[in-house]
Amino acid sequence: MRLKFVVFVILSFFILLIARVYWLSIYSNDYYEELALKNSTKEELIAPIRGAILDRNNTPLAVNQLGFSISLKPHLKQDDLNNTINKLQECLSDIDSEKITKIYKRENSYYNQDEIEIIDFIEYESLNKCYFKLNLDENILIKASFKRLYPYNSLASHIIGYVARANSDDMVSNDVVKVTKKIGKTGIEKYYDEILQGTPGKKVTKVNSINQEVEEIEFKKPIMDNDIKLTIDIRMQQFLDELFKNMSGSAVILNIEDGSILAAGSYPEYNLNPFVTGISQEEWDMMIQDLDHPFTNKIINGRYPPGSVVKMGVGLSFLQSGKIDASTTFTCAGTFNFGGRKFRCHNTNGHGVMDLKSAIRSSCDDYFYKGSLRVGIADISATLYKLGFGKKTDVDLPLESVGILPNKAWKSSRYNQPWYQGETLITSIGQGNFLATPMQVAVYTAKLASGYEIKPHFIDEINKEKIVFEKKDIFTPSEKQDLKYLRLGMFDVANNIKGTGYKPLLESKITLAAKTGTAQVVGISQSEKKRMKEENMEYYTRSHAWMNAYGPYEEPKYAVVVLVEHGMHGGATAGPIVAKIFNKLLELGYIDEKYIKAKK
Repeated sequence: MRLKFVVFVILSFFILLIARVYWLSIYSNDYYEELALKNSTKEELIAPIRGAILDRNNTPLAVNQLGFSISLKPHLKQDDLNNTINKLQECLSDIDSEKITKIYKRENSYYNQDEIEIIDFIEYESLNKCYFKLNLDENILIKASFKRLYPYNSLASHIIGYVARANSDDMVSNDVVKVTKKIGKTGIEKYYDEILQGTPGKKVTKVNSINQEVEEIEFKKPIMDNDIKLTIDIRMQQFLDELFKNMSGSAVILNIEDGSILAAGSYPEYNLNPFVTGISQEEWDMMIQDLDHPFTNKIINGRYPPGSVVKMGVGLSFLQSGKIDASTTFTCAGTFNFGGRKFRCHNTNGHGVMDLKSAIRSSCDDYFYKGSLRVGIADISATLYKLGFGKKTDVDLPLESVGILPNKAWKSSRYNQPWYQGETLITSIGQGNFLATPMQVAVYTAKLASGYEIKPHFIDEINKEKIVFEKKDIFTPSEKQDLKYLRLGMFDVANNIKGTGYKPLLESKITLAAKTGTAQVVGISQSEKKRMKEENMEYYTRSHAWMNAYGPYEEPKYAVVVLVEHGMHGGATAGPIVAKIFNKLLELGYIDEKYIKAKK
């Protein structure tokens, strides 16, 4: 019995042993083979070159400057590290040895077997003279690298944006950013970052016990179908820069037919190139403390009271309400007494009897005060929302502002307070809490001119494939019918001797329709019938000057919006700029010469 038990134990042991040998040598062979392969191979992602950004005529706006990166072998002893850095300094006198040492020690862990990058970019010319000398040093690895370059420095800076070093959060889920360590931070560079990045390649190599490459197993090239072309014309951008020299503000030139933006500017601009490598805290503080706000993208984030440029939209709400028609008149006496307050018209002597067309022409505040009380804020705000205020235009730039379209619901939500009729009056002339961006005003102007909704955009092509945006029919037949009255009013602004834009737009070579606007920066007491002259006010308390226009009037093609910060008077300040812009469009061939006005 004992003998049988001993034999059973021995047999069981050998069966278990054979089973284990079988499992290790045959059944789990694939698993351990894969594990062994991982121990003997190295996988490396290959960074694609970032796509170029071009203007509509293929002029480069953002390109890549080719150069080198320098890495050092890991686990160097202190003497070897010092000698290597000294060798680098002999060739590259301007490198910071202290900074390099700090980077190396921070990355040089026991578990790291990869080279440590100490210089991410150095220009080709700087390294060329001693490239071969350094490349022969086994402790130094030199690779091709690139740095983003903006050939026009500050031109169109708020549109193009810039690329900068990515932070740790940026690298978590993006393989390209992990390799390039660069990411779009603002503008088009940010909005189309995933496209511009491209797709990384891959290199798999067999390595020995000290991590030296002995054989290439797999190589896949990066995919770089990532160039983009914009709708802007750099010549028009340069012209806007000249017009806004020593001024702050914004301008937008929008194609009414397809929504493409020919040029847009936010002034003052800033040089993009220093941001690629990083600016100092002192430089950053100077920029954000500048009262003209050069870092703010005023095209989509500058929130200003729109002033009288909204009067066509308010007028449309009057007509659609059924309570006022195009022939309804109100008498302007220069001031309107309501609720114990005096609401001024800019013409202190009064305009007399005004209908909608003449009220737009002369920008009569009193007409809109009285009309707004009859119609009410609900109808006014609903129409203005449809025209694009209080919501994003969805232009392809990041972090667009919605502005503020004040009404009862907004005030209740924001302040938990009731709405007062006095607020309806000031909202009807684009003042009070009403805030809009230049892009919103441009889209609004295009809707008035065309009767359609278009999507404003800067993108033209992605990898030579045209991007097309469809326009939408958003107006009812009744609204379309009423648009003609607004257009006639805008025509008179620019072409009737009584129009607020008549003199400023005389220089225009084509017939325009326009509207002037003056947006107060600070509240001015309504108790005085005659308000203080803008010229006597401190600069930063002066009103902003607006003008929105479209042309040619016969067949509208472009909407132009100009805002001059603290420009005081919309017509006098913004008007001549608008005229010059349309003349430049004519000169560059964007408007046909058949629309040139006949000489009187």
